[in-house]
Amino acid sequence: MMTVVRHAVVFLMMVGLLGCTQRSDRVVAVEVHPTKPKLIYVATEEAVYKTRDGGLAWKRLSAGLSRVRVMNLAIDPQLPANVFAGTLADGVYKSPDGGRRWLPRNAGIQKGTISANVNQLVFDPIDSQILYAATTVGVFQTKDAGQSWTERMRGMTEINFIVALAVDPISPNILYAGTSGGVYRSFDGADHWTKANKGLVPDNAKMASMALGVNRLLIDPADPDVVYAGTTQGVFKTLNKGEEWARLAADLGALYVSSLVLEPGNGQHLYMGTSKGIFQSRDGGQTWSATNDGLENLNIRAIAMDPRNSRVLYVGTNGSGLFRSQDGGESWTHLPLASKVEE
Repeated sequence: MMTVVRHAVVFLMMVGLLGCTQRSDRVVAVEVHPTKPKLIYVATEEAVYKTRDGGLAWKRLSAGLSRVRVMNLAIDPQLPANVFAGTLADGVYKSPDGGRRWLPRNAGIQKGTISANVNQLVFDPIDSQILYAATTVGVFQTKDAGQSWTERMRGMTEINFIVALAVDPISPNILYAGTSGGVYRSFDGADHWTKANKGLVPDNAKMASMALGVNRLLIDPADPDVVYAGTTQGVFKTLNKGEEWARLAADLGALYVSSLVLEPGNGQHLYMGTSKGIFQSRDGGQTWSATNDGLENLNIRAIAMDPRNSRVLYVGTNGSGLFRSQDGGESWTHLPLASKVEE
């Protein structure tokens, strides 16, 4: 019974239902514009904020959001004025104008009368009309930029709670889903899923549907055979598209890993956000070092990297707001979400 309770608590942490900090100080998502790196969106548990100057001044964006508890954000890589938000118990919203107004995009993204907690939204790398949503009632796909959604759960017989998704950047029909019971993989655009848990979850695991929470999946764009999984019990890596996984950073213990970032063009250099701070590796995850100087809170919820300058990073914490590093994580500075004015 205690094991069941522990898994239930871990899952609630994953989807953001627990916490006693002020909502404005709990930064759950950070997204940097793909071509204008000083333009950044931040989601807290009471609004979405936007800066155009790298964090000196912020505007609060909530027009049209019936619920302000946004869990994640995704910027359209082809039309960056389009921003999507996944919410707690209110599905998906889309802004066609950089966050000035939000429009519900929920048709089909629920199970019966149950509205979805949307844990992550990811774009197809070739066609940004296609998105996938990881939710507490399954995986959903849209082919029309959110106008309608279709459930994509065939093969996930034991699983409903989907926390993370990743799409192969070269072969977008290949997807990975991080669930409360490990990783599932699809080779046909999410039409069918199969378990990919060798090295992650023992074959004889009890309560397989809650055996291992996978919070984040990261594919190396230069070598998509390589995938990283940040979990409730540490970080794992596969070299063969999920056929077999190996634990990394075993000396750090069973860390709760919330986020992973890979330096563009350098598949050896990673950052991971955990419940005990930021760690970085320069050898593909074989060794890790803590890099937390200046952070006021080591409970990390999100990491984002400037797409044009990999030494600039942003970190969202679970109670102390937003921080920025301009030296590759060697030191961090607090960025208050000031000038909270409705746009």
